[in-house]
Amino acid sequence: MNDGTPSTSTFVRDPSVCEAYSADVSGLREVPAALARPSSRGETIETLRDAAGLGLSVTAAGAQTSTTGASIAGPGGLLLSMSRMDRILDIDPSVRRARVEPGVVVGDLNRALAAEGLFFAPDPTSENEATIGGSVACNASGARTLRYGPTRRHVSALTVALADGSVVEVRRPEMEKNTVGLLPTQDEVDWFVGSEGILGILLEIEVLLQPLPDQVVGLGIPFPDEGAALGFLVEARASERLSPRCLEYFDRTAFGFAREAHPGDAWGDERGTMVYLEEAGSEDPDFEGWLALAESHGAIDDRIVVFDGEQALREARKIRHACPAAMHEATGPYLARGGRRISTDWAVPFDRAAEALGEARRAAAAHGIADPVVYGHLGNGHPHLNWVARDPAEAERIEACVEQILVESVLPRGGTVAAEHGVGKLKARWLPLQMSPVQIRLMRAVKRELDPESRLAPGNVLVS
Repeated sequence: MNDGTPSTSTFVRDPSVCEAYSADVSGLREVPAALARPSSRGETIETLRDAAGLGLSVTAAGAQTSTTGASIAGPGGLLLSMSRMDRILDIDPSVRRARVEPGVVVGDLNRALAAEGLFFAPDPTSENEATIGGSVACNASGARTLRYGPTRRHVSALTVALADGSVVEVRRPEMEKNTVGLLPTQDEVDWFVGSEGILGILLEIEVLLQPLPDQVVGLGIPFPDEGAALGFLVEARASERLSPRCLEYFDRTAFGFAREAHPGDAWGDERGTMVYLEEAGSEDPDFEGWLALAESHGAIDDRIVVFDGEQALREARKIRHACPAAMHEATGPYLARGGRRISTDWAVPFDRAAEALGEARRAAAAHGIADPVVYGHLGNGHPHLNWVARDPAEAERIEACVEQILVESVLPRGGTVAAEHGVGKLKARWLPLQMSPVQIRLMRAVKRELDPESRLAPGNVLVS
């Protein structure tokens, strides 16, 4: 405006509207003081400048599928919903790259890419809800991470708006050798991937693509117990003969969710566990090798289910998604009284996961809380432990147990407190368990340089 007063015409302050953006999957809740829903790069920049003029903090959000509270605005802050920034700007099959806005849903991008014989490899379980911007912000991963790695390695360039509305464009260097500067300063793209919105707002994202494999086949292999399944996973990961692109584990309860999502007489045993794996490539899967390895670990080989073809693989994905969906449903009745779902995403080296998981179950028993429901990416040493906290007091007991698991079982084995969903607000207090004071001071220095007034995503990653 001509008089220098910030224009806030794009801000929504209606409490009933802001209420709809007050929560994510974490169970945390904070009604933002204001809401903005830009649909273009220009509107986003204007919003940031207006917020800067008013001294408002700004937290970006996509589909608000965060499990860590990262997409909830801080008290008195502005929630910047990027869901309307959802255009696929360009697909270039010749160099296998796509340029997208942050609100593009991962599943929608892959459906568009399929016509070109390409796909975006990172595959969060909630790919039909999760946005590319959110995936980049928390360096998301999924089942296929076993072969393709997390989101970071698939991001080639970013356009980012800083807190004051200024815009920077960063691209990964393409030289093969470089000895200039300290390593953390050499690739600016890596500053923003996994930064959870504390350094800037993503405006455009360029991603690297993979050719669709000629064929993909999934196998659901039931086992009589957890030990047998985890032993199979370790040998499958270490095998020189077999080459899975994912190795997913379902404990007894999670396998029950899977059977409900894919009912059938030849589908495991209610007392057992299950491993789901996929092979992808131009050659036929090594069924003989998989069967031999499964039998050597006591698999219930006459109940192995084969998922062959696009429709069958979609069913397999529904089975995997049935686990978090069932946990969300179980949590629903307790939300009003302050209950919430608590889910870990710690990870350890894959060959030490069985030890850590066994200790985690014993810790739960010692704390007098329920045995966790366990599923996830055990091929990467990365299980998800899930509990339903029925009230705040139970949530506190469960989180005390989780902290003990991190301190006594995960970190001593060379693990991490967060391997997939980011740190957000819920895990920020555990950052000092893993990172040294020097590392944290370096992070704060980068934050001060790019966001000197500390207005972006307050509470995420770094505890004030």
